[in-house]
Amino acid sequence: MGKKSRCGGCFGWFIVFIVVIVVICAVVYTVKKNKHKSADEGPAPIPGPPGAIDQKYAAALKLAMQFFDVQKSGELVEDTISWRGDSGLKDGIQADLDLSKGMYDAGDHMKFGFPMAFTATVLSWAILEYGDQMAVVNQLEPAKDSLRWITDYLINAHPSANVLYVQVGDPKTDHGCWDRPENMTEKRPLLMVNKTKPGSEVAAETAAAMAAAAMVFKASNQRYSNTLLTHAVELFGFADKYRGSYSDSIKDVQNYYNSSGFGDELLWAASWLYHATGEKSYLQYVTGQNGDDFADYGTPSWFNWDNKLAGTQVLLARLTFFGGEEKSDSGLQRYKDTAEAVMCGLIPDSPTATTSKTDGGLIWISEWNCLQHAVASAFLAKLYSDYMLTSGTQKISCSGDSFRASDLQKFAKSQADYVLGKNPMEMSYLVGYGKKYPEYVHHRGASIPAKANVTCKTGWKYLEKKDPNPNVAVGALVGGPFLNETYIDDRNNSMQGEPTTYNSALIVGLLSGLVTTSSAVQSFA
Repeated sequence: MGKKSRCGGCFGWFIVFIVVIVVICAVVYTVKKNKHKSADEGPAPIPGPPGAIDQKYAAALKLAMQFFDVQKSGELVEDTISWRGDSGLKDGIQADLDLSKGMYDAGDHMKFGFPMAFTATVLSWAILEYGDQMAVVNQLEPAKDSLRWITDYLINAHPSANVLYVQVGDPKTDHGCWDRPENMTEKRPLLMVNKTKPGSEVAAETAAAMAAAAMVFKASNQRYSNTLLTHAVELFGFADKYRGSYSDSIKDVQNYYNSSGFGDELLWAASWLYHATGEKSYLQYVTGQNGDDFADYGTPSWFNWDNKLAGTQVLLARLTFFGGEEKSDSGLQRYKDTAEAVMCGLIPDSPTATTSKTDGGLIWISEWNCLQHAVASAFLAKLYSDYMLTSGTQKISCSGDSFRASDLQKFAKSQADYVLGKNPMEMSYLVGYGKKYPEYVHHRGASIPAKANVTCKTGWKYLEKKDPNPNVAVGALVGGPFLNETYIDDRNNSMQGEPTTYNSALIVGLLSGLVTTSSAVQSFA
C-alpha cells in the first residue's frame, strides 16, 4: 500500500472551509440588510442596538440636557452650572412640606405644577423610547437625574389622596422683581387643588408623569417606582372622581397656564397608567365612554402643555403596533387612525399637509413660544416613524397617497435642523449651539452676574443693559421666530426669547431619537 499524501483529505476540508465562508457571508449580509431595512422591507431588529452616532445631534442633545440644571430649585449638591446656587430652600414651609426641589418654569422663579408635570411626562417618554441612544452619548443618567429632581417635588406636592399643591410663588409678585433665584426674598405662597376646588387637568397630568416615571425607575429602584405608581393611581382617582378645571378653581392661573379643558389629560393619564400597570380598566377607560366624550376622534390637534390628545393617540397607537390582543381593539384603532391623520398633516407632500408653517417649512402655530409646536410635532413624528420601522409597517395612507416611515423621519429632521441653524436667520435657537445663537435670552439668572448683590427692585438695571447676558443659559430652547422667520434678540422680548423647561423636554426627546441611526424603539418593559 502506497504512502498517504500529506494533502490526503485536503480537498474535503477545502469544501468544508468554502461552505463555512459562504454561511458566514450569508449571515453577515442578512444582519446588515436587516439593520438597514426600510419600511417596505419588514421589521427592524428588536430591540436593536443603536447605530452610528450623528455628531450634530449628539452635541445638541448634550447642550439641551443642561438647561434642566439651569432651572433647578433647591439645594444643588452637584453644582454643574457655575453661576447657579441654592435657592427656594424654604418653599412649602408654611404647609410643613419640602417643596424646595422642582424646576423654575421659564425665565422667572415660578413653579407651575401643570407644565412642570408635563415636562416630566415627556422626559420619561423620551427615556423609555430612546434611553439606549441617550446612553451611547452619556446622557441617560443626566436625564434620569433631572427627571427625579421633578418627581421628588411632585411626590411631596401630593401629601394626601385628594390634595395636590400646584403652584409655588405668586406670579404678580414674582414678575414684579428682576433678581436671581439665589437672592429672592419675596413671599412664596402656595396654591392647591382639592375636593372642593378640583383641578382635574393638573392632577391627571401629574398622574401621567408619575406613571411614566415609575416605568423609568422600575429596573433601577423598585421601591421608588412603586411609590410613584401609588401616587399616580391616587391622583388619577382624584382627577376623575372630582372633575373640574383648575382654571375655574384658581382664577389666577388663567393669565399664565390657563387650561382649555381636562378631558385630554384624563385620557393621557389613563393611557400611561395602562402602560405602567397593564390593568384593563385603564384601557377600557380610554376606549369606552370617556373616549367618546373627550378623544375627538378623527380630528388632528397640536401636542403641547395644554393639549395632550395627539400625544395620547400616538401612545395608544403603540399598542396596535406592538401589543398582543390590543391590536384588534376597535377602540384603539380609532386612536391610531387619528394619530395617522396627525402624521399626514405633518408630511409636506401629503394632500392634507398643514398650511400652518413658515416659508422655510417650520411648523408655526403661535407667536408665543412657536417652537414648542414644531418640536413637539417632530418628536411625535419621529416616534411614529420608529413604530412603523420596528413593527414592519410599510406605509400610511393620506387621502389615497402612501407615505413611508422615511417621510416622517425627513420631516422630524427638518424641524430639528431648522432649530439648529438651517433657517433664514442662519442662527441656532438652542442656546450654546453653533456660532450664532440668542445672547439676550429673557432669563433673570442668566442676565445678572453671579456675584452681583441685587434685590427685587435693584436688579432691573440688568434687564435694560445693552451687553449680552453675562451667563449663558446653556441648552435653553427659546420661543423662536415670527411667522416671517425673523427673530429679535432683545432681553425684553419674552415672546421670542424666553425659554421653558417643557421646551427642553420636547427637544431632548426629539434629539434623543435622532442621535443615532437606530430605527428600533425600546420596550417599555
